[in-house]
Amino acid sequence: MKHDKLVRMANDIAAFFASQPGDRAAGVADHIRSFWTPVMRRQMYQHMDNGGEGLAPLALEALLALRSKDPAEGAKT
Repeated sequence: MKHDKLVRMANDIAAFFASQPGDRAAGVADHIRSFWTPVMRRQMYQHMDNGGEGLAPLALEALLALRSKDPAEGAKT
């Protein structure tokens, strides 16, 4: 999947959770962990390594937190 589509999806998720109560970044991270494939997450992490252009601050915050705990980060596919 192209990075621009993943960025748009992550930003859409962040926009939804921005209006929700509680830990918004945790909500975004939980949604991505639950519904994105490991390949999609690895592609997003690669995009982040290349500067993360276009990512909303809440999306980036959530993805950074998720990455630190993501088993997909260690898997190679």
